[in-house]
Amino acid sequence: MQRLNRHDFPGPRYTDRVIQFGEGNFLRAFIDWQLDWLNEHQGTDAGVVVVRPRNREVKDSLNQQDGLYTTLIRGLNAAGEQVSETRLIRSLNREIQPYQQFDDFLALARAPEMRFVFSNTTEAGIAFAEQDQLTDAPASSFPGKLTQLLWARYQHFSGDAAKGWLIVPCELIDYNGDTLRALVLRYADHWQLPQAFAHWVQQHCAFYNTLVDRIVTGFPADSEAIATQLGYEDRFLVAGEVYYQFVIQGPAALAQELKLAVLAPEVKLVEDITPYKAQKVAILNGAHTAMVPVAFQSGLESVGEAMDDAQIAGFVEALLRDEVIPTLDLPPAELHAFAAAVQRRFRNPFIRHALLSIALNGMTKFRTRLLPQLLLAQQQQGSWPPRLTFAFAALLAFYRGQQGDKSWPLQDDAHWLQRYAELWPAVQSQQWPVEQLVSTVLSDANHWGEDLTRQPGLVAAVSQHLQNIIVHGMRTALTQLR
Repeated sequence: MQRLNRHDFPGPRYTDRVIQFGEGNFLRAFIDWQLDWLNEHQGTDAGVVVVRPRNREVKDSLNQQDGLYTTLIRGLNAAGEQVSETRLIRSLNREIQPYQQFDDFLALARAPEMRFVFSNTTEAGIAFAEQDQLTDAPASSFPGKLTQLLWARYQHFSGDAAKGWLIVPCELIDYNGDTLRALVLRYADHWQLPQAFAHWVQQHCAFYNTLVDRIVTGFPADSEAIATQLGYEDRFLVAGEVYYQFVIQGPAALAQELKLAVLAPEVKLVEDITPYKAQKVAILNGAHTAMVPVAFQSGLESVGEAMDDAQIAGFVEALLRDEVIPTLDLPPAELHAFAAAVQRRFRNPFIRHALLSIALNGMTKFRTRLLPQLLLAQQQQGSWPPRLTFAFAALLAFYRGQQGDKSWPLQDDAHWLQRYAELWPAVQSQQWPVEQLVSTVLSDANHWGEDLTRQPGLVAAVSQHLQNIIVHGMRTALTQLR
């Protein structure tokens, strides 16, 4: 079977306008996929040059397929119908490996049509490396490499205001654009570059804070059947879910030049990204964190199985609708639509997400994802929300590490693993009442940020749920929720 290439599969080519730091599955099924659609339907003419940010041996380069690859988008649409769609992506033009092609890398700065920078170099990628020098070929860090390019562009175009770049990091850190800009300016100072360059970066280059969301599973297991359907071999085939969200905080130039309005509501340009971050953390991540200990101790193994279980699905839906959404700041209709999309995503038959894989570091996840909603809900309603406190109790029960003849691995900070290894035997041998375990856990102010036992009634509410779980089992305890 013929491998995908531009000679045998001809089609449009687009002008190099985008530098993309990162060759991974996510960007190819997210940014490049969006740009490809905009190129075809909006005449955006945005061709992508990929820069591999790390120095490592590469067996397969995107250049081996002339930048072409296929996306396979499948899951449930807004109507709950199963869909599966392929798209041949032509927005990606070529790949550069800067450690072996440093001159080609720097040449990107001198390309007059180059306008956008996108990146996804992992959460650790936006960092400062003290040892980096301007003369390195290239600098080791992504911000260092970006500063080298910006300095080369500034010099080549004599500080022309019109030659600044629109820079859109997609790393999953808070205020990624602000952080990246601060690091570029730090490198400029570290390398003793002229103040006029720092001014050009601040005034004529836009750095956008973003929030990105799409599950990308990568190369599909059923690739042979897909290749037969497509009629070509594609070693860079990448599969992702139907849902995607791209929230961008910053000036309007990006939306105007890329014509992003046609991708609304999936793509949003907003003045403040904070409420969208809170929405994702509380609803998407929070639903996972609440679901995992409840569903797993009910005998289920995956997210999909949990959402096919009427009792567990009903618990998740009620928790989001009645206890989480009222604590958030976006319009209710928007929040309910997001929650509905989250539940569809959990039901995606093409993705098997093991509950135990989500259970990692559950204590920290509860603190960051659900504790704020738990406390806010109590302030709003005047009583402790039954499902959030039940999820809290289920989490504590999960750290028993066993139920009857079934045992499971626990993965968390050594502090919590040691604490639970002491606490649960004391409860199970009836040396301690359940309330003492709950009180000990909730009193850890170093973890929770406060001594939660000082919240009137919280220990009692969690203890009652936990006692029911221990005595009656998870399923029966769930039925007692009102």
